[in-house]
Amino acid sequence: MTTAWFSLRRRLLGLLLGGVAAAWLVTMVFSYLDAHHEVDELFDAQLAQAAQTLLALASHDGGDGIEDLGDITHKYQRRLRFQIWQADGKLLMRSKNAPTTPLTEADGFSETRGPEGHWRHFSQWNEAHGLQVQVSENHHIRDDLIGHIAWRLLFPALFGLPLIGFWVWLATRQGLASLDGIARQIASRAPQQLQPLCPASAPEEIRTMLEALNGLFQRVETALEGERRFTADAAHELRTPLAALQTQLQVALRARDGDERDRSLQQLQSGLSRASHLVDQMLQLARLDPESGLPDPQTVDLGRLAEAVCADLGPLILGKNIDFDLDAADDCIVIGQNEWLRVLIRNLVDNAIRYTPAGGAVRVSLSRADGHCRLSVQDSGPGIPVNDRAAVLRRFHRLDQGGQPGSGLGLAIVARIAELHGARLELGETAVTGGLTVTVLWPA
Repeated sequence: MTTAWFSLRRRLLGLLLGGVAAAWLVTMVFSYLDAHHEVDELFDAQLAQAAQTLLALASHDGGDGIEDLGDITHKYQRRLRFQIWQADGKLLMRSKNAPTTPLTEADGFSETRGPEGHWRHFSQWNEAHGLQVQVSENHHIRDDLIGHIAWRLLFPALFGLPLIGFWVWLATRQGLASLDGIARQIASRAPQQLQPLCPASAPEEIRTMLEALNGLFQRVETALEGERRFTADAAHELRTPLAALQTQLQVALRARDGDERDRSLQQLQSGLSRASHLVDQMLQLARLDPESGLPDPQTVDLGRLAEAVCADLGPLILGKNIDFDLDAADDCIVIGQNEWLRVLIRNLVDNAIRYTPAGGAVRVSLSRADGHCRLSVQDSGPGIPVNDRAAVLRRFHRLDQGGQPGSGLGLAIVARIAELHGARLELGETAVTGGLTVTVLWPA
Protein backbone atom coordinates (compact mmCIF):
# COMPACT_ATOMS: atom_id res chain seq x y z
CA MET A 1 0.00 0.00 0.00
CA THR A 2 1.26 3.43 -0.90
CA THR A 3 -1.57 5.58 0.45
CA ALA A 4 -0.96 7.74 3.49
CA TRP A 5 -3.71 5.95 5.41
CA PHE A 6 -1.68 2.75 5.40
CA SER A 7 1.63 4.42 6.21
CA LEU A 8 3.69 2.77 8.92
CA ARG A 9 4.08 6.06 10.78
CA ARG A 10 0.32 6.60 11.04
CA ARG A 11 -0.25 3.02 12.05
CA LEU A 12 2.36 3.17 14.83
CA LEU A 13 0.97 6.49 16.02
CA GLY A 14 -2.57 5.11 16.12
CA LEU A 15 -1.55 1.89 17.89
CA LEU A 16 0.57 3.63 20.51
CA LEU A 17 -1.94 6.41 21.25
CA GLY A 18 -4.82 3.93 21.20
CA GLY A 19 -3.01 1.68 23.65
CA VAL A 20 -2.10 4.56 25.97
CA ALA A 21 -5.65 5.98 25.83
CA ALA A 22 -7.20 2.58 26.51
CA ALA A 23 -4.85 1.91 29.42
CA TRP A 24 -5.53 5.38 30.81
CA LEU A 25 -9.30 4.89 30.47
CA VAL A 26 -9.22 1.53 32.23
CA THR A 27 -7.08 3.01 35.00
CA MET A 28 -9.49 5.93 35.38
CA VAL A 29 -12.51 3.62 35.60
CA PHE A 30 -10.92 1.42 38.25
CA SER A 31 -9.65 4.47 40.15
CA TYR A 32 -13.11 6.05 40.03
CA LEU A 33 -14.82 2.89 41.27
CA ASP A 34 -12.25 2.45 44.02
CA ALA A 35 -12.55 6.12 45.05
CA HIS A 36 -16.36 5.83 45.07
CA HIS A 37 -16.15 2.82 47.34
CA GLU A 38 -13.67 4.49 49.69
CA VAL A 39 -15.77 7.68 49.89
CA ASP A 40 -18.87 5.67 50.76
CA GLU A 41 -16.94 3.78 53.42
CA LEU A 42 -15.55 7.01 54.88
CA PHE A 43 -18.88 8.83 55.05
CA ASP A 44 -20.70 5.78 56.40
CA ALA A 45 -18.11 5.60 59.16
CA GLN A 46 -18.67 9.29 59.94
CA LEU A 47 -22.45 8.75 60.04
CA ALA A 48 -22.04 5.84 62.44
CA GLN A 49 -19.60 7.81 64.60
CA ALA A 50 -21.90 10.84 64.73
CA ALA A 51 -24.87 8.66 65.68
CA GLN A 52 -22.93 6.94 68.44
CA THR A 53 -21.74 10.30 69.80
CA LEU A 54 -25.27 11.73 69.84
CA LEU A 55 -26.60 8.55 71.41
CA ALA A 56 -23.99 8.72 74.19
CA LEU A 57 -24.80 12.38 74.92
CA ALA A 58 -28.53 11.79 74.91
CA SER A 59 -28.22 8.80 77.24
CA HIS A 60 -26.07 10.85 79.62
CA ASP A 61 -28.59 13.73 79.75
CA GLY A 62 -31.47 11.40 80.41
CA GLY A 63 -33.48 12.60 77.43
CA ASP A 64 -35.60 15.33 79.01
CA GLY A 65 -37.74 17.34 76.61
CA ILE A 66 -37.59 18.23 72.94
CA GLU A 67 -34.81 20.51 71.89
CA ASP A 68 -34.15 22.10 68.51
CA LEU A 69 -30.67 23.20 67.53
CA GLY A 70 -29.99 26.73 66.44
CA ASP A 71 -29.99 28.19 62.92
CA ILE A 72 -27.94 26.54 60.14
CA THR A 73 -24.86 28.65 59.48
CA HIS A 74 -22.79 26.42 57.11
CA LYS A 75 -23.80 25.12 53.68
CA TYR A 76 -22.94 21.54 54.62
CA GLN A 77 -25.26 21.75 57.66
CA ARG A 78 -28.19 21.76 55.24
CA ARG A 79 -27.08 18.39 53.99
CA LEU A 80 -26.76 16.84 57.45
CA ARG A 81 -29.58 16.21 59.93
CA PHE A 82 -30.36 14.00 62.88
CA GLN A 83 -33.15 12.98 65.29
CA ILE A 84 -33.23 11.41 68.75
CA TRP A 85 -36.33 9.36 69.60
CA GLN A 86 -37.52 7.72 72.79
CA ALA A 87 -38.79 4.20 72.84
CA ASP A 88 -42.39 5.43 73.24
CA GLY A 89 -42.14 7.32 69.93
CA LYS A 90 -41.52 10.75 71.44
CA LEU A 91 -39.10 13.00 69.51
CA LEU A 92 -36.48 14.08 72.00
CA MET A 93 -34.13 16.18 69.87
CA ARG A 94 -33.63 17.07 66.20
CA SER A 95 -31.56 19.34 64.00
CA LYS A 96 -33.12 22.51 62.56
CA ASN A 97 -33.55 21.02 59.07
CA ALA A 98 -34.84 17.64 60.28
CA PRO A 99 -38.59 16.88 60.04
CA THR A 100 -40.72 15.86 63.02
CA THR A 101 -41.38 12.49 61.49
CA PRO A 102 -38.80 9.68 61.58
CA LEU A 103 -36.08 9.97 58.97
CA THR A 104 -36.14 6.21 58.31
CA GLU A 105 -37.97 3.14 59.53
CA ALA A 106 -34.98 0.82 59.15
CA ASP A 107 -32.20 0.09 61.59
CA GLY A 108 -28.61 0.49 60.52
CA PHE A 109 -27.76 1.95 57.09
CA SER A 110 -30.53 2.72 54.60
CA GLU A 111 -31.34 5.13 51.78
CA THR A 112 -34.43 7.04 50.67
CA ARG A 113 -35.31 9.03 47.59
CA GLY A 114 -38.06 11.61 47.52
CA PRO A 115 -38.91 15.25 46.89
CA GLU A 116 -36.21 16.27 49.38
CA GLY A 117 -33.56 14.39 47.44
CA HIS A 118 -31.38 11.34 47.90
CA TRP A 119 -30.43 10.70 51.56
CA ARG A 120 -28.23 8.18 53.32
CA HIS A 121 -29.41 7.21 56.84
CA PHE A 122 -27.98 5.47 59.88
CA SER A 123 -30.21 4.46 62.79
CA GLN A 124 -29.06 2.95 66.15
CA TRP A 125 -30.62 2.19 69.59
CA ASN A 126 -28.80 2.44 72.88
CA GLU A 127 -28.12 -0.65 74.96
CA ALA A 128 -31.26 -0.17 77.06
CA HIS A 129 -33.28 0.22 73.88
CA GLY A 130 -34.73 3.42 75.31
CA LEU A 131 -33.27 5.95 72.88
CA GLN A 132 -32.79 5.84 69.13
CA VAL A 133 -30.56 8.15 67.11
CA GLN A 134 -31.12 8.68 63.38
CA VAL A 135 -28.50 10.55 61.36
CA SER A 136 -28.98 11.46 57.68
CA GLU A 137 -26.64 12.81 55.06
CA ASN A 138 -27.59 14.19 51.63
CA HIS A 139 -25.98 12.11 48.90
CA HIS A 140 -24.94 15.25 47.04
CA ILE A 141 -22.01 15.57 49.42
CA ARG A 142 -20.64 12.25 48.24
CA ASP A 143 -21.50 12.95 44.61
CA ASP A 144 -19.70 16.29 44.72
CA LEU A 145 -16.59 14.74 46.21
CA ILE A 146 -16.59 11.81 43.78
CA GLY A 147 -17.15 14.17 40.85
CA HIS A 148 -14.23 16.26 42.01
CA ILE A 149 -12.06 13.13 42.17
CA ALA A 150 -13.22 12.07 38.67
CA TRP A 151 -12.33 15.49 37.27
CA ARG A 152 -8.91 15.28 38.88
CA LEU A 153 -8.46 11.92 37.15
CA LEU A 154 -9.71 13.21 33.80
CA PHE A 155 -7.80 16.48 33.82
CA PRO A 156 -4.32 14.92 33.30
CA ALA A 157 -5.69 12.82 30.42
CA LEU A 158 -7.08 15.86 28.60
CA PHE A 159 -3.70 17.55 28.62
CA GLY A 160 -1.43 14.50 28.83
CA LEU A 161 -2.70 12.57 25.80
CA PRO A 162 -2.00 15.38 23.30
CA LEU A 163 1.50 15.78 24.75
CA ILE A 164 2.09 12.02 24.58
CA GLY A 165 0.73 11.99 21.02
CA PHE A 166 3.08 14.77 19.97
CA TRP A 167 6.03 13.00 21.54
CA VAL A 168 5.11 9.66 19.93
CA TRP A 169 4.79 11.40 16.55
CA LEU A 170 8.25 12.94 16.94
CA ALA A 171 9.71 9.62 18.11
CA THR A 172 8.23 7.60 15.22
CA ARG A 173 9.26 10.21 12.71
CA GLN A 174 12.82 10.19 14.00
CA GLY A 175 12.89 6.41 14.30
CA LEU A 176 11.60 5.84 10.75
CA ALA A 177 13.77 8.49 9.13
CA SER A 178 16.25 5.83 8.06
CA LEU A 179 13.49 4.06 6.10
CA ASP A 180 12.84 7.25 4.16
CA GLY A 181 16.55 7.53 3.43
CA ILE A 182 16.70 3.96 2.15
CA ALA A 183 13.58 4.52 0.03
CA ARG A 184 15.15 7.63 -1.54
CA GLN A 185 18.37 5.72 -2.15
CA ILE A 186 16.49 2.93 -3.96
CA ALA A 187 14.27 5.34 -5.92
CA SER A 188 17.27 7.32 -7.19
CA ARG A 189 19.02 4.25 -8.59
CA ALA A 190 19.18 3.42 -12.28
CA PRO A 191 18.00 -0.08 -13.34
CA GLN A 192 21.57 -1.26 -13.89
CA GLN A 193 22.75 -0.13 -10.44
CA LEU A 194 22.46 -3.28 -8.35
CA GLN A 195 25.15 -2.60 -5.75
CA PRO A 196 24.28 -3.56 -2.14
CA LEU A 197 22.52 -0.98 0.00
CA CYS A 198 24.84 0.58 2.57
CA PRO A 199 22.90 3.19 4.59
CA ALA A 200 24.86 5.31 7.03
CA SER A 201 22.73 4.15 9.95
CA ALA A 202 20.38 1.20 9.74
CA PRO A 203 18.32 0.12 12.77
CA GLU A 204 18.61 -3.48 13.88
CA GLU A 205 14.95 -4.12 12.98
CA ILE A 206 15.41 -3.40 9.26
CA ARG A 207 18.80 -4.99 8.75
CA THR A 208 17.13 -8.28 7.87
CA MET A 209 15.12 -6.49 5.19
CA LEU A 210 18.28 -4.82 3.86
CA GLU A 211 20.09 -8.15 3.77
CA ALA A 212 17.16 -9.66 1.84
CA LEU A 213 17.19 -6.74 -0.61
CA ASN A 214 20.94 -7.02 -1.07
CA GLY A 215 20.55 -10.75 -1.64
CA LEU A 216 17.87 -10.04 -4.25
CA PHE A 217 20.14 -7.49 -5.95
CA GLN A 218 22.92 -10.06 -6.01
CA ARG A 219 20.66 -12.70 -7.55
CA VAL A 220 19.35 -10.25 -10.15
CA GLU A 221 22.92 -9.19 -10.96
CA THR A 222 23.93 -12.83 -11.33
CA ALA A 223 20.93 -13.54 -13.56
CA LEU A 224 21.60 -10.49 -15.72
CA GLU A 225 25.27 -11.38 -15.98
CA GLY A 226 24.30 -14.89 -17.00
CA GLU A 227 21.94 -13.52 -19.63
CA ARG A 228 24.60 -11.15 -20.94
CA ARG A 229 27.13 -13.96 -21.07
CA PHE A 230 24.62 -16.28 -22.72
CA THR A 231 23.76 -13.67 -25.34
CA ALA A 232 27.42 -12.95 -26.07
CA ASP A 233 28.29 -16.66 -26.27
CA ALA A 234 25.27 -17.40 -28.45
CA ALA A 235 26.13 -14.57 -30.83
CA HIS A 236 29.69 -15.86 -31.05
CA GLU A 237 28.60 -19.45 -31.64
CA LEU A 238 26.02 -18.49 -34.26
CA ARG A 239 28.42 -16.24 -36.13
CA THR A 240 30.59 -19.16 -37.31
CA PRO A 241 27.85 -21.43 -38.78
CA LEU A 242 26.08 -18.47 -40.32
CA ALA A 243 29.29 -17.35 -42.01
CA ALA A 244 29.86 -20.90 -43.26
CA LEU A 245 26.32 -21.05 -44.61
CA GLN A 246 26.79 -17.77 -46.42
CA THR A 247 30.04 -19.06 -47.94
CA GLN A 248 28.44 -22.32 -49.10
CA LEU A 249 25.55 -20.37 -50.58
CA GLN A 250 27.92 -18.17 -52.56
CA VAL A 251 29.83 -21.26 -53.77
CA ALA A 252 26.56 -22.86 -54.88
CA LEU A 253 25.55 -19.71 -56.76
CA ARG A 254 28.90 -19.56 -58.55
CA ALA A 255 29.13 -23.30 -59.29
CA ARG A 256 30.27 -24.09 -62.84
CA ASP A 257 28.50 -27.44 -63.13
CA GLY A 258 25.80 -29.49 -61.45
CA ASP A 259 28.14 -31.70 -59.43
CA GLU A 260 29.83 -28.74 -57.76
CA ARG A 261 26.44 -27.16 -57.05
CA ASP A 262 25.16 -30.39 -55.51
CA ARG A 263 28.21 -30.70 -53.25
CA SER A 264 27.76 -27.08 -52.09
CA LEU A 265 24.07 -27.63 -51.46
CA GLN A 266 24.79 -30.78 -49.44
CA GLN A 267 27.30 -28.88 -47.32
CA LEU A 268 24.77 -26.07 -47.00
CA GLN A 269 22.14 -28.56 -45.80
CA SER A 270 24.59 -30.03 -43.29
CA GLY A 271 25.42 -26.54 -41.99
CA LEU A 272 21.73 -25.72 -41.67
CA SER A 273 21.19 -28.90 -39.64
CA ARG A 274 24.03 -27.97 -37.27
CA ALA A 275 22.73 -24.40 -36.92
CA SER A 276 19.20 -25.71 -36.29
CA HIS A 277 20.53 -28.10 -33.63
CA LEU A 278 22.45 -25.26 -32.00
CA VAL A 279 19.40 -22.97 -31.95
CA ASP A 280 17.25 -25.78 -30.54
CA GLN A 281 19.68 -26.43 -27.71
CA MET A 282 19.99 -22.70 -26.98
CA LEU A 283 16.19 -22.42 -26.74
CA GLN A 284 16.08 -25.41 -24.39
CA LEU A 285 18.68 -23.87 -22.13
CA ALA A 286 16.92 -20.50 -22.24
CA ARG A 287 13.69 -22.16 -21.06
CA LEU A 288 15.50 -23.92 -18.23
CA ASP A 289 17.40 -20.92 -16.85
CA PRO A 290 14.51 -18.81 -15.51
CA GLU A 291 12.91 -21.77 -13.73
CA SER A 292 13.38 -22.01 -9.99
CA GLY A 293 11.55 -25.30 -9.69
CA LEU A 294 9.66 -27.97 -11.58
CA PRO A 295 6.68 -26.52 -13.50
CA ASP A 296 4.62 -29.73 -13.56
CA PRO A 297 6.06 -32.41 -11.26
CA GLN A 298 4.76 -35.92 -11.78
CA THR A 299 5.87 -39.53 -11.40
CA VAL A 300 8.21 -40.59 -14.20
CA ASP A 301 9.30 -44.15 -15.01
CA LEU A 302 12.94 -43.65 -15.98
CA GLY A 303 13.23 -47.19 -17.36
CA ARG A 304 10.45 -46.75 -19.92
CA LEU A 305 11.66 -43.24 -20.74
CA ALA A 306 15.20 -44.54 -21.41
CA GLU A 307 13.84 -47.34 -23.65
CA ALA A 308 11.88 -44.78 -25.71
CA VAL A 309 14.88 -42.48 -26.06
CA CYS A 310 17.22 -45.30 -27.08
CA ALA A 311 14.68 -46.52 -29.62
CA ASP A 312 14.60 -43.05 -31.19
CA LEU A 313 18.40 -43.10 -31.44
CA GLY A 314 18.40 -46.59 -33.00
CA PRO A 315 19.30 -45.43 -36.54
CA LEU A 316 22.32 -43.53 -35.24
CA ILE A 317 23.45 -46.60 -33.26
CA LEU A 318 23.07 -48.92 -36.25
CA GLY A 319 24.79 -46.42 -38.55
CA LYS A 320 27.99 -46.61 -36.47
CA ASN A 321 27.68 -50.36 -35.75
CA ILE A 322 27.93 -49.69 -31.99
CA ASP A 323 27.66 -52.48 -29.43
CA PHE A 324 24.79 -50.95 -27.45
CA ASP A 325 23.30 -52.33 -24.23
CA LEU A 326 20.43 -50.98 -22.09
CA ASP A 327 19.85 -52.45 -18.63
CA ALA A 328 16.88 -50.71 -16.97
CA ALA A 329 15.33 -51.78 -13.66
CA ASP A 330 11.55 -51.76 -13.34
CA ASP A 331 11.31 -49.72 -10.14
CA CYS A 332 13.19 -46.54 -11.13
CA ILE A 333 10.36 -44.08 -10.42
CA VAL A 334 11.16 -40.42 -9.67
CA ILE A 335 9.22 -37.19 -9.26
CA GLY A 336 10.05 -34.80 -12.07
CA GLN A 337 9.18 -33.22 -15.40
CA ASN A 338 8.82 -35.87 -18.07
CA GLU A 339 9.98 -33.85 -21.09
CA TRP A 340 13.01 -32.42 -19.30
CA LEU A 341 14.11 -35.89 -18.18
CA ARG A 342 13.70 -37.10 -21.75
CA VAL A 343 16.06 -34.29 -22.87
CA LEU A 344 18.55 -35.26 -20.13
CA ILE A 345 18.67 -38.94 -21.16
CA ARG A 346 18.73 -38.11 -24.87
CA ASN A 347 21.65 -35.67 -24.51
CA LEU A 348 23.71 -38.16 -22.50
CA VAL A 349 23.07 -41.10 -24.85
CA ASP A 350 23.50 -38.93 -27.97
CA ASN A 351 26.85 -37.61 -26.71
CA ALA A 352 28.01 -41.17 -25.91
CA ILE A 353 27.08 -42.35 -29.42
CA ARG A 354 28.67 -39.35 -31.17
CA TYR A 355 32.01 -39.63 -29.37
CA THR A 356 32.20 -43.42 -29.58
CA PRO A 357 34.08 -44.57 -32.70
CA ALA A 358 32.46 -46.95 -35.17
CA GLY A 359 32.36 -50.46 -33.77
CA GLY A 360 32.69 -49.20 -30.20
CA ALA A 361 30.48 -49.87 -27.18
CA VAL A 362 27.90 -47.86 -25.21
CA ARG A 363 26.33 -49.08 -21.98
CA VAL A 364 23.20 -47.48 -20.44
CA SER A 365 22.02 -48.76 -17.06
CA LEU A 366 19.27 -47.77 -14.62
CA SER A 367 19.31 -49.21 -11.11
CA ARG A 368 17.79 -48.55 -7.69
CA ALA A 369 19.54 -48.94 -4.33
CA ASP A 370 18.74 -47.55 -0.87
CA GLY A 371 15.85 -45.59 -2.36
CA HIS A 372 18.09 -43.80 -4.89
CA CYS A 373 17.68 -44.05 -8.67
CA ARG A 374 20.95 -44.20 -10.58
CA LEU A 375 21.42 -43.55 -14.32
CA SER A 376 24.82 -44.47 -15.81
CA VAL A 377 25.91 -43.88 -19.43
CA GLN A 378 29.30 -45.35 -20.43
CA ASP A 379 31.04 -45.09 -23.79
CA SER A 380 34.32 -46.19 -25.36
CA GLY A 381 35.19 -42.74 -26.67
CA PRO A 382 38.21 -40.60 -25.80
CA GLY A 383 36.80 -39.60 -22.43
CA ILE A 384 37.30 -36.24 -20.69
CA PRO A 385 40.46 -35.37 -18.75
CA VAL A 386 39.96 -34.78 -15.03
CA ASN A 387 41.01 -31.13 -15.28
CA ASP A 388 38.39 -30.42 -17.97
CA ARG A 389 35.38 -32.14 -16.38
CA ALA A 390 34.14 -29.08 -14.53
CA ALA A 391 34.62 -26.87 -17.59
CA VAL A 392 32.56 -29.04 -19.96
CA LEU A 393 29.48 -28.38 -17.82
CA ARG A 394 29.65 -24.69 -18.73
CA ARG A 395 27.83 -23.27 -21.71
CA PHE A 396 29.52 -23.38 -25.11
CA HIS A 397 32.62 -25.11 -23.76
CA ARG A 398 33.77 -27.83 -26.14
CA LEU A 399 36.75 -30.13 -26.28
CA ASP A 400 38.38 -30.84 -29.62
CA GLN A 401 38.01 -34.61 -29.59
CA GLY A 402 37.61 -36.48 -32.84
CA GLY A 403 36.29 -33.51 -34.77
CA GLN A 404 32.71 -34.23 -33.73
CA PRO A 405 30.24 -31.37 -34.42
CA GLY A 406 28.55 -29.81 -31.42
CA SER A 407 27.59 -26.61 -29.69
CA GLY A 408 28.98 -27.17 -26.20
CA LEU A 409 25.47 -27.01 -24.68
CA GLY A 410 24.54 -30.68 -24.26
CA LEU A 411 26.17 -31.29 -20.88
CA ALA A 412 25.24 -27.79 -19.68
CA ILE A 413 21.58 -28.63 -20.32
CA VAL A 414 21.98 -31.98 -18.52
CA ALA A 415 23.56 -30.25 -15.52
CA ARG A 416 20.74 -27.71 -15.32
CA ILE A 417 17.98 -30.35 -15.55
CA ALA A 418 19.71 -32.45 -12.89
CA GLU A 419 19.95 -29.39 -10.62
CA LEU A 420 16.23 -28.64 -11.03
CA HIS A 421 15.41 -32.24 -10.06
CA GLY A 422 17.73 -32.21 -7.05
CA ALA A 423 19.92 -34.88 -8.68
CA ARG A 424 23.72 -35.15 -8.57
CA LEU A 425 25.74 -35.26 -11.80
CA GLU A 426 29.15 -36.94 -11.84
CA LEU A 427 31.73 -37.44 -14.61
CA GLY A 428 34.28 -40.25 -14.38
CA GLU A 429 36.17 -42.97 -16.16
CA THR A 430 35.11 -46.53 -16.80
CA ALA A 431 37.30 -49.60 -16.84
CA VAL A 432 34.82 -51.57 -18.96
CA THR A 433 34.75 -49.48 -22.13
CA GLY A 434 37.71 -47.23 -21.49
CA GLY A 435 35.84 -44.00 -22.12
CA LEU A 436 33.64 -41.58 -20.16
CA THR A 437 31.07 -42.50 -17.53
CA VAL A 438 28.30 -40.00 -16.75
CA THR A 439 26.24 -40.77 -13.63
CA VAL A 440 23.05 -39.06 -12.48
CA LEU A 441 21.91 -39.91 -8.94
CA TRP A 442 18.39 -38.91 -7.86
CA PRO A 443 17.61 -38.41 -4.17
CA ALA A 444 15.61 -41.03 -2.29
